[in-house]
Amino acid sequence: MESSSSSSPEPAARTFEYVGFWRRVLAALIDIMILFVVLTPIMIGTYGLAHFDPRRLMSGQLEGGKWDWLIQLGVAVAAILFWRLRGATPGKMAISARIVDAKTGGRPSTGRFILRYIAYLVSTLPLLLGFVWIAFDRRKQGFHDKIAGTVVVYDND
Repeated sequence: MESSSSSSPEPAARTFEYVGFWRRVLAALIDIMILFVVLTPIMIGTYGLAHFDPRRLMSGQLEGGKWDWLIQLGVAVAAILFWRLRGATPGKMAISARIVDAKTGGRPSTGRFILRYIAYLVSTLPLLLGFVWIAFDRRKQGFHDKIAGTVVVYDND
């Protein structure tokens, strides 16, 4: 009879390489460029070119339009869908990164992704400190990651 100590060893715990601040900035810039390309024609079609007059922009006279809430909702839904279906936005995919559950390393629930998106507000206040925190945190988590229980890791699969 074999003793329990001779049983096959447990599989090694998977280790992740956390994505740092500057790589995440690059991913965000890629996402912003994509949003600009997609949203500019929508905004021009909705509000017309006069809405984007540089004099109005510089003087702070740019007013929100009645469709802004719908456009913002569309951006939020798109981000959450990308996270849910692909584990990352296009910017994160471009740098081979994905969002995972901080405890299990698995795919976070849709509820966690929604919480993560809402928690972006916390990361922006004050002075984007929650995003800057990524540069100093041991696991490279921003405030939004900590609130949602997620980490951004390199996708080595």
